[in-house]
Amino acid sequence: MTTSPTPAHETPADEAEGRAIQDRLRDRVILDEPGPEPGTGLVTGVDVAYDDEKDVVVAAAVVLDAATLETVDEATAVGRVTFPYVPGLLAFREIPTVLEALDGLSEGPGLVVCDGYGLAHPRRFGLASHLGVLTGLPVIGVGKNPFTFTYEAPGPRRGDSSPLVDGEEVVGRALRTQENTNPVFVSVGHRVSLDNACAHILRLSGRYRQPETTRRADALCRRTLKEI
Repeated sequence: MTTSPTPAHETPADEAEGRAIQDRLRDRVILDEPGPEPGTGLVTGVDVAYDDEKDVVVAAAVVLDAATLETVDEATAVGRVTFPYVPGLLAFREIPTVLEALDGLSEGPGLVVCDGYGLAHPRRFGLASHLGVLTGLPVIGVGKNPFTFTYEAPGPRRGDSSPLVDGEEVVGRALRTQENTNPVFVSVGHRVSLDNACAHILRLSGRYRQPETTRRADALCRRTLKEI
């Protein structure tokens, strides 16, 4: 499939401009590709951590072999927070440093898993969608809570799921990755189907509620933040 050139990152001057950028870039999200087969190639987790007192943000990118879940590459980046905290506009605080961390990898990232949301966003353009549009990579968003959306509790077994909805629109899934634990919330970011996204997250969540991509990127972020 031929796609248009990826746009450059823009830092908005204010909230209104941020929402306008999201509305404009949202049309570039690709929803008709299945994405890579689970257990093949590389998969990269990205996460960020903040030091609010120093106005610093740290981003980490950790590349795993999708078949073995062994770490094959990792990179971090440290930046300044250049946009205030505004619900729904979190990507503008995080993406510049996340892009720098991805650029620091010696391996191609393959599929990217964000600790955040994609279509499960008020304007259907969360961090995972924003990052996918800017990089052209297939991206999945996995959140720890349902954000502003509703869902029925999925069944108790690993792999059970239920729709995450906004009114009558399905924006993602509540997915049980382990028995007797709360679900995670999976949404499409870019160039991945929801079925395939959930299959990837189950494969990446062998022992814990959160996928290994998120767990290792989070740990690397925290270590780096302590070091600086």
